[in-house]
Amino acid sequence: MRYEGPIYRPPSEADSLLIQATVGCPHNKCTFCMVYKKGPLYRVRSVKEICEDIDEARRLYGDGVKSLFFPAGNTIAMPTAPLAAICRYSRKKFSRLQRITVYGSSRYIAQKGLSEMTTLKKAGLSRIHVGLESGDDEILKRVKKGTNAAEQVKAGRLVKKAGIELSEYVILGLGGVDRSQSHAMKTAEALNAIEPNFVRLRTLVPKINTLLLHQLKKGRFQLLTAHQVLQETRLLLENLTCRTTLTSDHYTNYLDLSGKLPQDKKRLFEEIDWALQRDPDSFRPFFIGTQ
Repeated sequence: MRYEGPIYRPPSEADSLLIQATVGCPHNKCTFCMVYKKGPLYRVRSVKEICEDIDEARRLYGDGVKSLFFPAGNTIAMPTAPLAAICRYSRKKFSRLQRITVYGSSRYIAQKGLSEMTTLKKAGLSRIHVGLESGDDEILKRVKKGTNAAEQVKAGRLVKKAGIELSEYVILGLGGVDRSQSHAMKTAEALNAIEPNFVRLRTLVPKINTLLLHQLKKGRFQLLTAHQVLQETRLLLENLTCRTTLTSDHYTNYLDLSGKLPQDKKRLFEEIDWALQRDPDSFRPFFIGTQ
């Protein structure tokens, strides 16, 4: 099987078969993301090549594959017909397959519309991981996300209406100190409107070869401390009213917060408040210049 560029997949897909469908990211402008800044350029692999890799995986692993993730960074941008074709082919080759998943940004989901998303659902696509990052339009503009809150809500609702599971990612601290409160409250507002199946928390860690790290070093961005991140997280949860599953499945987070909302809110608040009593120096450094 072939793979081009860095391997990048959600932690929740750690046990999934990875079959590359696209290479790189068609947007590749987000100031916080380092993954494809040095290439490779975005392209869609041919259905023939992808199916050959699926055949090879079937030969290697037999019929035991239960979950499949199609990298790379924004596979939902792939034209619908070929994406549906490889989903159907995967279902045919792996009779025990329970889940097919991709990354997908709101802009490309919105462009497809409900009809195409329903086509993908019928073909076997079962979950999409979407980087919401923030519900604050000013933050989305600053980080060059290429979308706005309204489009994020529209896309999220399309995914849910098509019957596809939806994971929405939030980057804690993305607004810096000056927009921390707005980031928490507007992100909660967007998530409440979407009602995703999963909300997955990430904490901002500036990465090498990114514009955000350059802005930080030049004093144009002020990173949150551990306690400020936890306070922002608490404010986000205070304003979340939708039913969803919260996870913190990432190394960047100061605290592993997991539970069902809204029923687990009290416990989650207790965990955050306990962490806020800890000495700030007991957390990892909030900025490591070499990362």
